[in-house]
Amino acid sequence: MPVFVCTRERLVRLDRDGEAWRAEPLLEGAQCVAARGTRVLVGTRGAGVYVSGDSGTTWAHYELPEPDIFSVAISAADGALYAGSEPSRLFVSRDGERWTELEALQDIPSRDRWSFPPRPWTHHVRWIAPDPHRAERLLVGIELGGLMYSDDAGATFSDHRPGAKLDAHSLAWHPEADGRAYQAAGDGAAWSRDGGRTWEPADLGRDLRYCWAVAVDPADPERWYVSAASGPGAAHAGAGARGRLYRWDGEWTPLELPSATMPYALASVDGELLTGLADGRILRSGDHGDRWEEIGVDVGSMIAMAAT
Repeated sequence: MPVFVCTRERLVRLDRDGEAWRAEPLLEGAQCVAARGTRVLVGTRGAGVYVSGDSGTTWAHYELPEPDIFSVAISAADGALYAGSEPSRLFVSRDGERWTELEALQDIPSRDRWSFPPRPWTHHVRWIAPDPHRAERLLVGIELGGLMYSDDAGATFSDHRPGAKLDAHSLAWHPEADGRAYQAAGDGAAWSRDGGRTWEPADLGRDLRYCWAVAVDPADPERWYVSAASGPGAAHAGAGARGRLYRWDGEWTPLELPSATMPYALASVDGELLTGLADGRILRSGDHGDRWEEIGVDVGSMIAMAAT
């Protein structure tokens, strides 16, 4: 089962043969990636999206009305492809080729107040999370603007969800527990038990507020993980970024990693938790984060990771 990593320069595919891993560079300029089965969807800065149906061996390129793509997703429920841009627009392809805009995102009442602090004149779709159990349900995180919700496949959207965090960074659904959703954000973490309609904060026990990546335990909807830093400066300092990884067991427990490097990307793969560090190292744990080992490849400073 390959794992796809976006570094600050390229997309890399990681393949495992027993205990050994190897890295193969694929595309230049990738900044977000989603994968399901043999399908891979990549967003770029300035060049739209690339789609592969054979795990990255060959690619089809699609230009979109906005070329800077900050988020992509593949629906586990119906296979739809999603791409979110800066400025915040949302596009979908239901046949893998023709892309259309979900224009209802522009009708959200709070849209005029959306603003990304480093570039306050703009904002972007930071994360797209289609519900794996219900094709019509969709969560969209705006940085900085909030967490938006649709229950009709994007024909309409409701505004920022009650209880959710405002500075949305990453979202996840539980693959088995219908209705469970999770959020990591600049202003903390939150989760939902009713399909993303309402949210409750999950901040107890975590000493670092600025949450970035999120992953869930496929076997236990009560166990999930977030990475966090003291603030955006510490989180996004490239190879020098600093932060911690936490596990939720009723409250947040800090996990002991080999270094204080920021855990910038998370993924659950074959019963293990993979953690991509900002300095390019990738760690794995088979016991929910109590023990870690490096997989033996260094891909360079990374920004995203996805497993099929």
